Amino acid sequence: MLRLVLLQLATTLATGIIAGLIGGWPAMFSALLGGLCCVVPNSLFALRLFASVQKREGANPMTFFIGEFIKIALTVALLFAIAMLYRDLNWLALIAGFVVALKSYILLLFRH
Repeated sequence: MLRLVLLQLATTLATGIIAGLIGGWPAMFSALLGGLCCVVPNSLFALRLFASVQKREGANPMTFFIGEFIKIALTVALLFAIAMLYRDLNWLALIAGFVVALKSYILLLFRH
C-alpha cells in the first residue's frame, strides 16, 4: 500500500509540473490539489488498514468497508472544498490531476 501511495504522490507531482508548464501557476496548483484529493484519503485508508492488521484479532472486514466509505466521503469533501475555496481553479487541471493519481496503479502492473 505504501508503494501505491508514493506512486500516486509522484504522479501527482509530475501532473502538476506538466500542468504548470502548459497552463501556468493556477493550473499547476489545481492539478496538485486534484491529485491530493486522491492521495490524502488513500493514505489515511492505508494507514487505517495497516493498524487494523496489526491488532491481535487480525483484520475485520467491517474495517475495510467503513474505511472505504470514509475515503469516498473525504474525497468528495476535499473536491467540494477546493471548488468553493480556490478562486483561480482550473477545472481541467484539477480533473486531470485527480484521474492520473487515481489510475496511477496501472503503472505498477507494467512493472513486472
